[in-house]
Amino acid sequence: MPNLRFTAINKISSEATKSSISSPEKITSIFNENVFTLKTARHYLSDDAYKSLINSIKGGKKIDRTMGSNIANGLKAWAEEKGVTHFTHWFQPLTGLSAEKHDSFFTLKGDGTPIQEFDGAALIQQEPDASSFPSGGLRATFEARGYTAWDPSSPAFIMETGEGRTLCIPTIFVSYTGESLDTKTPLLKAIVALDKAAVDVCQYFDKNVTKVNATLGWEQEYFVVDAGLATARPDLLLTGRTLFGHAPAKGQQLEDHYFGAIPERVYAFMKDFEKESYKLGIPLRTRHNEVAPAQFECAPIFEEINLAVDHNTLLMDVMNRVAKRHNLLVLLHEKPFAGVNGSGKHNNWSMSTDTGVNLLAPGKTPKTNLMFLTFFVNTIKAVHDYSELIRASIASASNDHRLGANEAPPAIISIFIGKYLTNVLEQIEQRVSGNFDEADEAILKLDIHKSIPELMLDNTDRNRTSPFAFTGNKFEFRAVGSSANCAGPMTVLNTVMAETLKNFKKEVDAIIEKGEKKEVALLQVIQRYIVDSKKVLFEGDGYSDEWEKEAKKRGLANVKTTPKALDAYASDKAKKLFEDNHIYNHLELEARHEIMLEDYVKKVQIEARVMGDLATTQILPSAVKYQNNLIENVQGLKQLGLADSSFHSQLDILKKISEHMNVISQHVESMINARKKANDLKDTREKAIAYCEEVKEKHFDTIRYHADKLELMIDDELWPLPKYRELLFLR
Repeated sequence: MPNLRFTAINKISSEATKSSISSPEKITSIFNENVFTLKTARHYLSDDAYKSLINSIKGGKKIDRTMGSNIANGLKAWAEEKGVTHFTHWFQPLTGLSAEKHDSFFTLKGDGTPIQEFDGAALIQQEPDASSFPSGGLRATFEARGYTAWDPSSPAFIMETGEGRTLCIPTIFVSYTGESLDTKTPLLKAIVALDKAAVDVCQYFDKNVTKVNATLGWEQEYFVVDAGLATARPDLLLTGRTLFGHAPAKGQQLEDHYFGAIPERVYAFMKDFEKESYKLGIPLRTRHNEVAPAQFECAPIFEEINLAVDHNTLLMDVMNRVAKRHNLLVLLHEKPFAGVNGSGKHNNWSMSTDTGVNLLAPGKTPKTNLMFLTFFVNTIKAVHDYSELIRASIASASNDHRLGANEAPPAIISIFIGKYLTNVLEQIEQRVSGNFDEADEAILKLDIHKSIPELMLDNTDRNRTSPFAFTGNKFEFRAVGSSANCAGPMTVLNTVMAETLKNFKKEVDAIIEKGEKKEVALLQVIQRYIVDSKKVLFEGDGYSDEWEKEAKKRGLANVKTTPKALDAYASDKAKKLFEDNHIYNHLELEARHEIMLEDYVKKVQIEARVMGDLATTQILPSAVKYQNNLIENVQGLKQLGLADSSFHSQLDILKKISEHMNVISQHVESMINARKKANDLKDTREKAIAYCEEVKEKHFDTIRYHADKLELMIDDELWPLPKYRELLFLR
């Protein structure tokens, strides 16, 4: 069998010439082409059905079955005009991916007459088999029933896969007994909780505010490599990252890839997936090279959180499918390559009112400044009070490789706000007292808006070392991993913010009831929140050892691994938070904790198996072949009568290769035994910790270190795995 590595390398040049960039199309002419927007709905629905849909989307009103059938008929008519033959309820189970089961519009009448049909019942609810999705013990395997229910707030769309077209209806996914089995249901509940709490606080400033929308703008980082080369790397295909691979002579040290010219083959791929995204209504705005070689980023215009999460989930699917057309592979793993930067998915989060105000944008008047300070300080308090839960929301086996690796925010949750706002908070802390007098009213006249030009300049770099940074009119949650579903961290962030705002209102109202002026009450609580949560504020280098020591002094948690970080979900504090805000009941929360632990175990288990397999069947045999070549060489030189000193180098290489092989072999065996012991543990948390500490931490790095040393020593023609220089630079 020919070496797959060299076959792939030889094929790359011919693949590159096939990459053609299609003629540009005006984005506005294709945007939302495959989305059942309200504008489209107006054309296909009756007046009553259209009003019912509007009331559901904007007012949360339930759509009755009669109107559901009318809407379904309109959807079917639109979809059939576009060549659609099947429909699916598109949902996001607890696998981190999306799921779909396709049904055709085709059916038979009682007399055998074939017809095309899509009724309201099929639109509003379906019953997919839930038995093979993660449930965390919410139901037994034999209890297969689950329900998907239409989410009208996220529009239906048509997914094009090759020549096929499918009508996709975004839905929630719940069990027979009503517990959520997906990521969308709790997110929608958290959005509702934040809306209510934020509107209540907004009423202090503007009685016209009746709705607050949480908004999200994600930044998706990813790697792109040649699919042929990736095929020759079982670790990339099965785990999403390279378990072996020595750093190339040139990596990212010249800093020449960041914002550099986009390679033509990748550019053609970008154009294709952007086109598909625009047709699905994903408002992509930015594309560029990222820091590491073969790493790129795209980012959209901000949207309401539910839609933004759906669009990011869709985008990841679109990118993977379109990449195959170009014989490329998209890597969304947080750390596919050692020694170069990994990938994140920065979540830019804010809140806006139905009166057009961004609640995290400093205002131009004392009144709007006070409203900004209220929501700004409440966000700081929320992150401070629930930092361990926020850390848990971004925990995963893959993100563990990235957090704290001098390329991404550390596992310590802190907030960067910039020197100007730090100064503002210090003024409030120092000048506002329990006995508020007229002289202190000057604090209300803080003209924060004048600092905005400087503030924006100060935050241009966004303090890349901060996991949660204020960037002018939003907070950037930088610690979210590139492969993550944004729903998880956004559910937590919205919930903790809702809880903090509810408590804030109670405290302000209590002071007002004692006879204080509203502004006085607001500032007194704001001042107390600043004092209580200022230890989470940090303006320096989050990558430094000094910060780790300082954070410990401040009492900030530094939970570096996923199994222990996930403990926050199992705490009484988390159970009370989620139950009080009607996001999860205790069974749903315990199930999610169990599922996330199981996910960690399975991913590390797969990596351990792949690592052992590659070491045993590819790396060690290659070393043996090279050893045999050296032995033949040494024996030949001996037969010529040359002195031992003539082949000293060969003997030295033979010795070193044997040493590396022995260590690899011993650790693979020990790793297998450690895995067996971990598998025998009944408690999932104990099993996850065992996989983390006894399997991964004790063996992975050692096996890799010695295998990578062999890569530097063995004849290049004998090395079976595509090397970093090929994966990162050949495209």
